[in-house]
Amino acid sequence: MHAPYTGVRFMMRPNGRAFKDERVTIMAFGLTKKELSWVLYDVGNSAFVMLSTALIPVYFASIADPGSSVVVAWGYAETVASLVLALLMPVLGSLADLAGNKKKFLVGFAGTGAVACAALGIPEHALAFLVVYVIAAIMLNGSMVFYDAFLVDATTEERYDKVSSHGYAWGYIGSCIPFIACLAVVLGGSSFGIDAKLGMKIAFIITAVWWVIFTVPVAKNVKQLHGKKRSDHVLRTTISGLKGTVKSIMKDKRLLFFMLAFFFYIDGVHTVIKMSTSYGTDLGIDSTQLVLALLVTQFVAFPSAIAYGNLAKRFGTKRMLKVGVLAYFFIVLFAAFFLKSAVEFWILAICVGLFQGGIQALSRSEYGKLIPKERANEYYGFFDIFGKYAAVMGTFLVSAFTQLTGSSSLGVLSIALLFIVGFLFLRAMPPMLGDS
Repeated sequence: MHAPYTGVRFMMRPNGRAFKDERVTIMAFGLTKKELSWVLYDVGNSAFVMLSTALIPVYFASIADPGSSVVVAWGYAETVASLVLALLMPVLGSLADLAGNKKKFLVGFAGTGAVACAALGIPEHALAFLVVYVIAAIMLNGSMVFYDAFLVDATTEERYDKVSSHGYAWGYIGSCIPFIACLAVVLGGSSFGIDAKLGMKIAFIITAVWWVIFTVPVAKNVKQLHGKKRSDHVLRTTISGLKGTVKSIMKDKRLLFFMLAFFFYIDGVHTVIKMSTSYGTDLGIDSTQLVLALLVTQFVAFPSAIAYGNLAKRFGTKRMLKVGVLAYFFIVLFAAFFLKSAVEFWILAICVGLFQGGIQALSRSEYGKLIPKERANEYYGFFDIFGKYAAVMGTFLVSAFTQLTGSSSLGVLSIALLFIVGFLFLRAMPPMLGDS
């Protein structure tokens, strides 16, 4: 625990005038009130991420038609959600960059996502359930674009790695609280006359309420400091701005190579996260073992994400990203060739926990260092395009190869190629600040 520190920070208005920011108090874990408020949104939305990774695919399998492939259907649903986001987010991100809009978009997407999460218990048929789930997934990931862009408002550039890593770390550990409550209702509800199906409906509501509660601090305490001036021709300005962003990215070799690397390796990371439970189910691993192993992933990821932020300060962000990409390559090989039982799934879950938060946190923070702060939403919209279009490719590859070959192991093996290409682009990047 760090001793509290209070100081005054000076910021710059868009017109170039300096003004006093609020008093900056270092609170618990070396974070200011504003930084902690930003971090807490990761705690809120991660509850839905955890539920959608561990329990929702199992619940979907229970209501799906007998004989249908859960891996295929789930993969295509994730593909649809990713494709919609990839098409919408650059435009919405540009609009959110207008002064005063960022928080409205964040709260709007988070609120709608929480409502959709609670509504997951209503559909009785698999297709209707997938439609509601896709809406919730779009709202979740859309809110994350605005949340990521708030990093430049919540802290200073030299603290991006630290604060971003804390966001992922506390998201992992914080999501365990509502998830354990959900497990208690789903697995232990029979003692109180609650069957598993009703337990899942209650779990959806618990998760939605948790999400809303931890959206409040960022909505209340983090203000948009960087933004574009409003224009009378919003649509024209937005389109013009998007074209300018594309040109800027293409001219900046360091940023371009980073985004290309990110496109491939984060696709692999997201695909491993999204498809792990359905893959384990397809291999016949007991659902309880799957859920408990993924819970362990969260606990392992908590200190690992914070450690990754500290290691980046010592060894450089680029080097630590390369370590994470290589680690994921070997994780995929292990999953494809050796994962046959619950024991191997537990090993896989622990290995993923060691690198998952670090590679995501450092990608987010490093990108924030490379972009203009007043256009953070617009640039993070493109950041999301690369991530979501890549996610379309990853989940589609797994589903398609599984469907064509009849082997989910071969489907998983296709992910390894993404990490190879991502690593090569990272190696080709011009040196960045912090590289040795």
